[in-house]
Amino acid sequence: MAAKRVAQKAVDWAAFAERVPPNQKVQFNALKGKSDAIKAKFMMTPEKPPAIDWAFYKNKVPVAGLVDKFQKQFESFKVPYPTESVTPMIADQEKQMDKQASDFKVESDKRVAKYEQEIAKLNNMIPFEEMTKEEFVEYFPESVDYIKKYPYWPHKPIWEQKA
Repeated sequence: MAAKRVAQKAVDWAAFAERVPPNQKVQFNALKGKSDAIKAKFMMTPEKPPAIDWAFYKNKVPVAGLVDKFQKQFESFKVPYPTESVTPMIADQEKQMDKQASDFKVESDKRVAKYEQEIAKLNNMIPFEEMTKEEFVEYFPESVDYIKKYPYWPHKPIWEQKA
């Protein structure tokens, strides 16, 4: 029984280790060590507890009927096995995270394409040394207001520049 339960919940430590950042390897190894120790301790327990020798106790206990009473109570007692109700919530969270990751990837791909276009534009641009003011404004239209406000080089008074 113990082996069956553990086999159902086995952790893929190799796949887990691939996802651990280098600065957290120590914590990962500590977690794996603790998990292995708990699993070894769990596997040492028998699947069924040893049977109680009620006849032995009937001979040793002087109070009549006490052992019979304990035996009846022991055999009628059933430990409820807890129901597992967390897996559906984890599956829902996994689906949400997968959707968020795919949305993030799509948005990231759009940003990458936009930045690649900007890089291509900058790579195809003529050097700044050979550029006229008109060409500069054509390449960088967002700088028009700035150049109008400060038309002469260094384009900003020294007292307004940050140190």
